[in-house]
Amino acid sequence: MELPKFLLGDNTDFPDDIFIIHMDYPRFIINLKDDEVEFMEEAEDLDEAELNAEMEGLIVLANEFYDREMERYEKE
Repeated sequence: MELPKFLLGDNTDFPDDIFIIHMDYPRFIINLKDDEVEFMEEAEDLDEAELNAEMEGLIVLANEFYDREMERYEKE
């Protein structure tokens, strides 16, 4: 099965939160409410500087994914 790079998630226990799940390595969940990131696995092959640089780009992509999804929902 091929999985998308990002998934949009919500939970009624956290009504103000919007979660983006990154399914590629390094897997993580970002809460767009406060940009808090939770890793689902250790990034073993990246040092801290590489991980920070990678994460900056992935957070931008996650926000772009969310914006695109919201535009698509509004069109329906």
